[in-house]
Amino acid sequence: MGRNLQNGERLRPVDLARGHGLSTQAVRNYEEAGILPAADRTPTGYRTYTSLHARALRAFLALVPGHGHQTATSIMRAVNQGEVDEAFRLIDDSHAQLLDDRRTLLAVESALRHLEPTAAPEPDAASGPDASSGPVDRFIGPLAEELGIRPATLRKWERAGLMRPRRDPLTGYRVYDESDVRDARLSHQLRRGGYLLEQIAPLIAQVRSAGGLEPLEAALTDWKGRVSARGRAMLTGAAELEAYLRERG
Repeated sequence: MGRNLQNGERLRPVDLARGHGLSTQAVRNYEEAGILPAADRTPTGYRTYTSLHARALRAFLALVPGHGHQTATSIMRAVNQGEVDEAFRLIDDSHAQLLDDRRTLLAVESALRHLEPTAAPEPDAASGPDASSGPVDRFIGPLAEELGIRPATLRKWERAGLMRPRRDPLTGYRVYDESDVRDARLSHQLRRGGYLLEQIAPLIAQVRSAGGLEPLEAALTDWKGRVSARGRAMLTGAAELEAYLRERG
């Protein structure tokens, strides 16, 4: 490895690092992680890089904003191991997640447009014989699986006041009705956007009362901007990765 398909110029680790605003240790770490192809060594043991390594580094740094550090690392490692189809699968997974985020945002916005004030249920509202027969009622396991989180996370959100599931009168299991599912989806979306539980709780309270929605709308607008930025970053990353694949031949 380490061949330059253009002019044979050899680069020191410091050259590669300075060109991308990194430390030489970061460049060495990227090579050891498989993000960069293996470097050639001089007779005295020093690493030497080429334009191929520079192209790989540009591709990785461009992939990170759209796919995240872990997935970008896996993509580059797969390419460098000759497993290009695996790299494409990882990219497809990221695009699928981004699409799911967009769909969730649209669903939340649609729900807000039709949101009406609802009274909180009485403590014994679940005691009737048909209490758990609603069309979207869920137990904790299926709801957690649907959201891609652990049941313990839903219990933590409940303790933070983000949702208020009732208890099945026969089994004692938590039952999440339509409003709980809505609150869980919204909480999940905001958590993905980087919001803390203490920031989400008042927004959920606003949704429940259907009043003062400006904070929620601002949060969703901010997250929509992040989703759009991620989509554009994926385009940039794809262009740099394609350039790297072409140079690898």
